[in-house]
Amino acid sequence: MIPLSGGRELLEAAVSYALTGAAMATPPLLSRPTPCPGWDLGTLLDHLEDSADVLGQAISTAGKAPPHPGRGADPVARLRGQTARLLAACAVARPDGRLIAIGDRELTASMVAVTGAIEITVHGWDIFAACGAIRPVPPGLATALLPAAALLVTPRTRPGLFAAPVRLPSPACPPGDQLIAFLGRRPRFPAAA
Repeated sequence: MIPLSGGRELLEAAVSYALTGAAMATPPLLSRPTPCPGWDLGTLLDHLEDSADVLGQAISTAGKAPPHPGRGADPVARLRGQTARLLAACAVARPDGRLIAIGDRELTASMVAVTGAIEITVHGWDIFAACGAIRPVPPGLATALLPAAALLVTPRTRPGLFAAPVRLPSPACPPGDQLIAFLGRRPRFPAAA
C-alpha cells in the first residue's frame, strides 16, 4: 500500500508537469486536436479541470472539497485553481485507511491520489502534444506510476478510459514512453541517426 504522503507527492509532481504544459495553452491553440480522439485542447483542459474537481471531492476528509468556482473565460486559470483545490484536499486528508468509492472500486485516499496522478500525468502529456511541444513524462514520476497504472488500468477497466496499449520498439524505452504507450498514446521517437 502506498502511504498518503507518497500518493500526495506523486499527485503534486503530476500537477506540476501538467500545469507546465498548460502554461503554453494560449487561446489560439485551444481548438488544436489532442491525442484524445475527438477532443480539442479546450475540451481536454475542461476535462482535466472536472477530473481534478471529482478527485478533490473524493479525497476530501469531509466528503466535500472546496466548491468548484464554475466556468470562467480562461481554461488554464480554471485548471490551476482546481488543481490547487485538489492538492489542498489531499494535504488535509487523514491517512486513516478509509475507503473511497470510485466507480465500482473502493480505494484508499492514497490510491485515489495515485489514480489522479496517472490521469493528470497522461493528460499533461496530451497538453504538451497538442501545443506541439512534446515533453517526456519525468522519469521518476513515470517509474513510480507504471506499477500503479498496471494495477488500475486493466483490460476490464480500460474501455472508455484509455485506448489499447501501444507497442514500443524496444523494452528499453524511457519510463515516460512506457507509461504513455501503456495508456494508449504513441510516443514520438527521435529520428534514426
